[in-house]
Amino acid sequence: MKRFLQAFMPGVIKPLHILWNELIGFFFAVFAIVILASFLRGVWDFKGDSESLGRLVLMGFAFLVMAYYGLQSFFKARKIGKS
Repeated sequence: MKRFLQAFMPGVIKPLHILWNELIGFFFAVFAIVILASFLRGVWDFKGDSESLGRLVLMGFAFLVMAYYGLQSFFKARKIGKS
């Protein structure tokens, strides 16, 4: 039984690990797209006051973070798949 599990488990764990990273990457990418849409709407409605500018800066930062982690998750899944 021990030999069977040692041979079987890597074949199950690796695809699950890849799938997990792809799902996380997908959700971060969706969040980044939603934030980007809000950011663009904020740019179009920009009034020139500090509140609008602060909101745009925060949305831009959130977009960059979400996009970075989304891409990083996809690249990590690809790296795991190649190994």
